[in-house]
Amino acid sequence: MKATRRFMREWQLVLPLCIFFVAFVLAPLAMLAFVSSYTDPSLTVHGATQYQKFFGDGFNLSILGQTLWLALRTTVLAVILGFPLAYAYSRASARQQRIIILLIIMPLLTSSVVRTFAWIVILGRQGIINNVLLGAGILERPLSMLYTPGAVVVALAQVELPLMTLPIITALSKIDPNLILASRSLGARQWRTFLLIVVPLSMPGLLAGCLLVFAAASSAFVVHTLIGGGQNIFMPLYIYQQGIQANNYPFAAAIAMVLLVSVMVVVTAANMAGRYTRGWHNA
Repeated sequence: MKATRRFMREWQLVLPLCIFFVAFVLAPLAMLAFVSSYTDPSLTVHGATQYQKFFGDGFNLSILGQTLWLALRTTVLAVILGFPLAYAYSRASARQQRIIILLIIMPLLTSSVVRTFAWIVILGRQGIINNVLLGAGILERPLSMLYTPGAVVVALAQVELPLMTLPIITALSKIDPNLILASRSLGARQWRTFLLIVVPLSMPGLLAGCLLVFAAASSAFVVHTLIGGGQNIFMPLYIYQQGIQANNYPFAAAIAMVLLVSVMVVVTAANMAGRYTRGWHNA
């Protein structure tokens, strides 16, 4: 009886979350899949025409490939920037940690649109970088940095950096300091200790951060549009063009489902790698 009552109390706590998840996640996804099954924009006949259209056109596949490649490059850059920041946090004093964590969280308190417009000011032909280089006499004419894939990667990496840094900080905080001390006392240098102790034990947090950044970067419509300038078409912008501008909702829904499945494949691969690292961590 006690176990039954405890189960009922726990179920009552979980039930609102389950209802919210079904109503605002599963139901919209089911509706999206249902709309993608129509063969024409008038939503009259069902079939697999939209998916055949997508996978039968090399242009569509190139957009998918460019989107995933963009998300991958963004993830790599976020790792390069985020891991040293998280490691510095783990080695800092309590006062320094409060300052670092404030700097990490502060961008989350600002709209991504505002942060993206800030990058336009920085990277534009009349932006900060060009004005400094021109004023110093390093350049004779402004650089065209804006509306390029590289600019999108840099802006995305900065926008999504907290999603990479915070999981790594959590993983680093769980590492027993005695392991590092033991490694140093046995004669291992700082870099060897970092590569053989710190990095392997922080892999769960690193993988979680990579997963979050990859998923967010592949669907960042605002950054893709404002920094890419519409000259570089990625999947979110392609969905907008087909759904809002061309009124072809079945094809737009099919594109969205393809992007969703592609990201889920990466999620599955990351989960498999996560099981391996947890086994390594517990060994």
